Amino acid sequence: MEELIPLVNKLQDAFSSIGQSCHLDLPQIAVVGGQSAGKSSVLENFVGRDFLPRGSGIVTRRPLILQLIFSKTEYAEFLHCKSKKFTDFDEVRQEIEAETDRVTGTNKGISPVPINLRVYSPHVLNLTLIDLPGITKVPVGDQPQDIEFQIRDMILQFISRESSLILAVTPANMDLANSDALKMAKEVDPQGLRTIGVITKLDLMDEGTDARDVLENKLLPLRRGYIGVVNRSQKDIDGKKDIRAALAAERKFFLSHPAYRHMAERMGTPHLQRVLNQQLTNHIRETLPSLRSKLQSQLLSLEKEVEEYKNFRPDDPARKTKALLQMVQQFGVDFEKRIEGSGDQVDTLELSGGARINRIFHERFPFELVKMEFDEKDLRREISYAIKNIHGPLSDPAFPRSLGSRTGLFTPDLAFEAIVKKQVVKLKEPCLKCVDLVIQELINTVRQCTSKLGSYPRLREETERIVTTHIREREGKTKDQILLLIDIELSYINTNHEDFIGFANAQQRNTQTNKKRAIPNQVIRRGWLTINNISIMKGGSKEYWFVLTAESLSWYKDEEEKEKKYMLPLDNLKIRDVEKGFMSNKHVFAIFNTEQRNVYKDLRQIELACDSQEDVDSWKASFLRAGVYPEKDQTENEDGAQENTFSMDPQLERQVETIRNLVDSYVGIINKSIRDLMPKTIMHLMINNTKDFIHSELLAYLYSSSDQSSLMEESAEQAQRRDEMLRMYHALKEALGIIGDISTSTVSTPVPPPVDDTWLQPA
Repeated sequence: MEELIPLVNKLQDAFSSIGQSCHLDLPQIAVVGGQSAGKSSVLENFVGRDFLPRGSGIVTRRPLILQLIFSKTEYAEFLHCKSKKFTDFDEVRQEIEAETDRVTGTNKGISPVPINLRVYSPHVLNLTLIDLPGITKVPVGDQPQDIEFQIRDMILQFISRESSLILAVTPANMDLANSDALKMAKEVDPQGLRTIGVITKLDLMDEGTDARDVLENKLLPLRRGYIGVVNRSQKDIDGKKDIRAALAAERKFFLSHPAYRHMAERMGTPHLQRVLNQQLTNHIRETLPSLRSKLQSQLLSLEKEVEEYKNFRPDDPARKTKALLQMVQQFGVDFEKRIEGSGDQVDTLELSGGARINRIFHERFPFELVKMEFDEKDLRREISYAIKNIHGPLSDPAFPRSLGSRTGLFTPDLAFEAIVKKQVVKLKEPCLKCVDLVIQELINTVRQCTSKLGSYPRLREETERIVTTHIREREGKTKDQILLLIDIELSYINTNHEDFIGFANAQQRNTQTNKKRAIPNQVIRRGWLTINNISIMKGGSKEYWFVLTAESLSWYKDEEEKEKKYMLPLDNLKIRDVEKGFMSNKHVFAIFNTEQRNVYKDLRQIELACDSQEDVDSWKASFLRAGVYPEKDQTENEDGAQENTFSMDPQLERQVETIRNLVDSYVGIINKSIRDLMPKTIMHLMINNTKDFIHSELLAYLYSSSDQSSLMEESAEQAQRRDEMLRMYHALKEALGIIGDISTSTVSTPVPPPVDDTWLQPA
């Protein structure tokens, strides 16, 4: 069991050198006490040497992890300069002061970054202690105003750990009930299981008083009891009084003092050192099982990442070739998975890759098509002008030829064709916009997939550049093909199409063409929306669960759909955009009735708010499927003024109405065709082509762009991370090996029984 403390020292060193990536609470003793309570003197007495900075005020300004190791030779070494062995302990003091000033500055600032000092000596027992800054109340020098809270937080950081024993140092010439050390120990260890009391300055008590009741654990009992020590005075230290002589004087003091002589064997620095050694050994033994399980869980979490680094040789060309092939292959697989939404590339936080492209195809693009639908008044005026212009100068506009005076559809036919072509040309803009949106998503997907190549910055950069360049090349071909589709539609107006209503039906058809709706009870969408424009007097904005069907919009209290708040029929409803409110991060759109009726209670429109513009676009697309269209920008006055410039006779009006119905029918056919062909064209020419390019040609392009060694050059961060991870892995393995060799079945000394601690009232 004597090997337990050196074992923890090894673990402490290993993990201190690695950094903070291993959060293990190693068993240790934290020394806590008020400023100038004698903490540092107790530690010096353990070592038998003067090696700690001394003086009045705050001297210990960084935690000092002091590892005492029994050895035949006497020397000290620091973790931050491991190669140097200090045999002169004055140099140790100077190094502590210099290292403290390096981090905290030359004034009185403090820092939680510890200094690791290891002392080898034949006069010590194996022990690990942490000397913490003394508890202070008033800022000194350029210390911050909250110095008391900073020190308190630092101390709590060390003593809160269940694996730490607390050495509470209190001077005997101060009332024990006012002890800051005991008060803080009580906060984190209310049962007193981890606290050991140390009473210093027993020789400075007023004549006629003693600390017998305290040391006998009667006044303020602790389960592990109290031990008294007598340190050297400042005068002794200044006079370079030898510590061995001081320890002899301490022994003489306890043996000769009438109040303490009966317990002299349980007092003094040597006894304190033996007790701490025994208590720490027992404590380590008790915490070993949990320490082992923590080490094992850390090792398991590292195992997978370390696997690829175990036999790593940075300059091996075979490794570089293999890594390049694997990474390009993995990039291709990741890209495909993100587009198809399968495997480990499924994003659970937001829409990405294929899902976003799917939304563009089936929500955004149809919405863009509907948005550019023609304005009714403009269309009628254009048809009437077209008919008049086609009649030409030989006919009197007041007496247009009848539709039956020529064979077939001749006169209206030309007007119909001119109007249809004008409407079809308008499709180019939303189609090209759709291609741009898909390209942006593809490039984002490529960037997300290349994030795994971050270890090799040059490879990542080249892969991104090559694939993005290819996508841009395909952009031109895809857009040409889509424009070709529209030109094909323009080249021949097929009036014999099976879905085309034809001339006879167009004449009989009502001007108010019935909107094609989905199956009446079919639910198109469900989701949360906020009704944004309810006044504060009536309850203010509130979130509801909305259900949109082909015939109505209903909202409920919650998604259980039991308590219906309202049902709004979709007849005569339209959508309009609403600007975001001041200091609001919600995106809003509104539903209103085209016949100027209230939509809900006394509201002419209800404003519905979503968290993002994407949600707004998605809801608008859902409303389109239900037959609720966006509002058109109408310039009523201009239309009225122009309409008044001519008056249509009944025959011309019939012709306009007929062609209007024919145009509506034919443009509907083309829209349907384009909505079907657009996603297919983009998938074939761009997305599937990019997949094939990555799988079959990317590697060749990479080899031709630059040599393999420069491509597979590691980033400095990656090399450092690999080294740290391997060091951590080996440290954890070594620690588990050492712990595995120790039997934890040894019978330990039981913890003393509970004591009455009602005296320690909470602050």
